[in-house]
Amino acid sequence: MRLLERMRKEWFMIGIVLAIAGAKLEPSIGVNGGPLMPEITVSYIAVATIFFNSGLSLNPEELTSALVHIKLHLFIQIFTLAFFPAAIWLFLQLLSITPINEWLLKGLQTVGCMPPPVSSAVILTKAVGGNEAAAIFNSAFGSFLGIVVTPLLLLLFLHSSSSVPFTSIFSQLFMTVVVPLIIGQIVRRYIKDWLERKKPPFGAVSSSVLLTIIYTTFCDTFSNPNIDLDTFSLILILFISPYILLLGLLSPDCSILLLPPSSSRSYQRICSWPSFHHSRFVLRQPPPCYWLELSASC
Repeated sequence: MRLLERMRKEWFMIGIVLAIAGAKLEPSIGVNGGPLMPEITVSYIAVATIFFNSGLSLNPEELTSALVHIKLHLFIQIFTLAFFPAAIWLFLQLLSITPINEWLLKGLQTVGCMPPPVSSAVILTKAVGGNEAAAIFNSAFGSFLGIVVTPLLLLLFLHSSSSVPFTSIFSQLFMTVVVPLIIGQIVRRYIKDWLERKKPPFGAVSSSVLLTIIYTTFCDTFSNPNIDLDTFSLILILFISPYILLLGLLSPDCSILLLPPSSSRSYQRICSWPSFHHSRFVLRQPPPCYWLELSASC
């Protein structure tokens, strides 16, 4: 009985393991162009579902109050898009003296230059009872800001220029984040009493959608024939990963967010760095413009 209770409580972690295992067994199902068509179902429908769900679950007052935390938002964006990329660059300078795979270093630097993830940051914040409204604002605002800042960071740290499809990225973010959130808020006005009475499992719904995103992401990774890491690089990455994640815990890319007003003196850190979409850059070698296009759907 204890085991079953524990499994029920940790169903999301078990789901992640099963999603990765399923992707490894048959990656062709979830790759772009495959039966699941993640280029549509994940990039648009799944992300839109998460933010529609957030729009339904949040009181308008929570979203309004989140906007006035100017110092918090400023700190998060500066830390994420300035301090963190620089810290990763310094760390990689030490790794560069080793015979580690060059593309692995470039992938890690690219991850460090990415804006905050959108869907995973919001879901993980909600899962631990953090300030979901602040997470939504900073994730969305950081993603829009990243359209301009991320290419500049890649140019600065990797000396690589790229052509950025501003219009398509901006429209995708607007249609999958802003519009579903607004629609969710409008629908909430008409079914508010029902929502408060029934208390739908908004967190479980969003987490289930995130599992789908994780599954298709790893399908895409495992189906990539260009992954060719030498043993030394693989062992070194396994060794340094905890330290990179520890550095990530200090970053607002982990969404350092104020808890609800009842616990306003406390802070909750929800680590979503690197996000599941961002993590695939570590093992890939795409051109910079493709890096940025993928970041829009995270």
